[in-house]
Amino acid sequence: MIAKIEAGTRKVDALELTRLAAALAVPLDFFLHRAPAVLSNRAELTEDTSTDAGRQAYRLEAQLETWARDVRQLLDFGTLSAARIYRSEGAADEDAARLVSSRFRSHFGLRLDPIPTLMDVCESAGQFVLVADLPGEGASMVVDDELAVAVVSRSGDPGRRRATAAHELGHMVLGDAYSNDIGVHASQRDRESVVDAFAAELLLPSEVVSRVNGRAGLVELAARYRTSWSLATRQAVHVGAISADEAHTWNQQRPTRAELMNAIGWAPQPDLETTRVPRHYATAVMESLTRNMVTPSRAVELMHGQLVESDLPVAPEDEVAP
Repeated sequence: MIAKIEAGTRKVDALELTRLAAALAVPLDFFLHRAPAVLSNRAELTEDTSTDAGRQAYRLEAQLETWARDVRQLLDFGTLSAARIYRSEGAADEDAARLVSSRFRSHFGLRLDPIPTLMDVCESAGQFVLVADLPGEGASMVVDDELAVAVVSRSGDPGRRRATAAHELGHMVLGDAYSNDIGVHASQRDRESVVDAFAAELLLPSEVVSRVNGRAGLVELAARYRTSWSLATRQAVHVGAISADEAHTWNQQRPTRAELMNAIGWAPQPDLETTRVPRHYATAVMESLTRNMVTPSRAVELMHGQLVESDLPVAPEDEVAP
């Protein structure tokens, strides 16, 4: 039966399609549209789709395509507008990627300060980020060179989520691995390391890390900038603040919650935890609902778990359809 469906010689009714979507854990409309090319996918490098990593990547891509269509619908309604996509001329190596990241910070007035939330920064740069309850890491794409979207898995720890969001932003800013010199002259793993360098510099600038003094100082930076400990130690090695051997030792002794709290006087608040969709996107959904462009059930669907139907305002009786 499945072979006939795939070959196009057997039709699928709505009930079967709904059951397939549930079994494969993908949105129903994933089967109803032609899939655009996914330009980046921060998952383990694998060609075997039968592995857990392959299945996770597939589900992220399915969610990514649905997310792109949701954003497009609101853009077409006119209730949502997108910032111009921020692009650089690309980067051929990690040093160049770090320079692009520094320019990005300067362009958006971030200076050397910690970033409050990656979602706002990505939206300002023209990329809409969705935080999804899916395994894996993240994926992103640019559609028709005008719509940039990304999905970040909520399953990882807070520092990993921020790193994934910054990584997917890096794919967009650097023009993606498949459209610049990186894609021609380097392996996929090398390309990913260039994008990772952009992300690390965005989250924790080298200039800040170069002033660190000892492990306690680096713990404070990791807490204030809300990065993973491994990213903080990598940045410290990059600027020469510690050696690779010291980083290896320090990574065996990750900071405890008490150490992080003591370093800055309070517990670092996790980013990309409770917020699922960008602020302006959420406002656009509610405006579309108020203007009767979408139904309440569709509004809930568009919010991707940010709220449920009981959270919506109750329509006046004279506006309720018979």
